[in-house]
Amino acid sequence: MIPVQDIVHRRTFPYVNVALIVVNVVAFFLSLTNFEYIIYTYGFTPAQGSVITVLTSMFLHGGFDHIIGNMWYLWIFGDNVEDRFGHTGYIMLYLFFGVIAAATQYFIDPSSQVPMIGASGAISGIMGAYVVLFPRAKVNVIAGYFLTTLPAILMIGFWFLLQLLLGVQSFTGGVGSGVAYGAHIGGFLAGMAVAILFRIAKRHDVY
Repeated sequence: MIPVQDIVHRRTFPYVNVALIVVNVVAFFLSLTNFEYIIYTYGFTPAQGSVITVLTSMFLHGGFDHIIGNMWYLWIFGDNVEDRFGHTGYIMLYLFFGVIAAATQYFIDPSSQVPMIGASGAISGIMGAYVVLFPRAKVNVIAGYFLTTLPAILMIGFWFLLQLLLGVQSFTGGVGSGVAYGAHIGGFLAGMAVAILFRIAKRHDVY
């Protein structure tokens, strides 16, 4: 299933979300100038990573499909999450989710020599927050050859279940895709937890 558009009204323009997309795209094209060096220098390698590379790795991507896919999901789901948390809160949480995602992957495989790159851990956190903040939202998706409308919780829930299944396989040696499923899972759960606490604290309306 490929999301096309979510059906949720936002009250403010998503300045931070647009800025994050621009920064990620610019960083991707800059990385193409010396791709291998930049990935190994600024990607987060668990066996020898640093706090700085945890942050820089969030803005690097492995190819056009990687950057396009991540930015598309961020474009669809990030604006409404920013609308709820506010511009400053959104950027802080985006980075926080990315850090939690990297930490999750580190604890799963601390000896890995493979650089972890991509915004998917942070975006997973945004998606986790989205399903809590907008449990009744709907999303237009392309499913096979058809365009249909599904509850966001179903579409994102299916995506998360897929991450869990593939993650278990990768942890047991059954999948060698190089995808950091642990980061996706950790980021998503962090997003859900933060959004639940936010709703409890603010007694936010359900949309």
